[in-house]
Amino acid sequence: MARWIESWLPGSSAGGSAPAGHPGERFGLPATGHYSVAGFGRRVAGICIDWFLAYLLVLLVTGVDALGTPEFSWWVLGTWFVITALTVAVLGTAPGHLALGMRVARTDMAGHVGVPRAVLRTAMIAVVLPPFLRDPDGRGWHDRASRTIVVRVLRA
Repeated sequence: MARWIESWLPGSSAGGSAPAGHPGERFGLPATGHYSVAGFGRRVAGICIDWFLAYLLVLLVTGVDALGTPEFSWWVLGTWFVITALTVAVLGTAPGHLALGMRVARTDMAGHVGVPRAVLRTAMIAVVLPPFLRDPDGRGWHDRASRTIVVRVLRA
């Protein structure tokens, strides 16, 4: 019997079989195109856009004099958290995801991510390490804990 932690370790097949083919196959997602699993680089670029947006918003409110203070960094983190959790919960996509053609989907393919999953997912991203520990489907610990997956969405 496998230990519970093995199902969370990257490359582990405990707690479910590893995908035989492409990332997302076990969730019924295509290998390429609309609703295929978004790549890691695109996801990192998306979070950078979100972070930059939060930085600009805090800078507009606090002014240039606040730069470099410890409070400024915490305000940026808090603003990023609210923007990301709120937009993912309500719209299924953060501003950076939207700009790069991605959205957060539930692995059971239900309509909305919802507030609890979005808050859990965003809190784990804020810790930094969970997004880098990924499974064969490209999902980090934050996606596994919230039972979500980031997919590409193609515009018409």
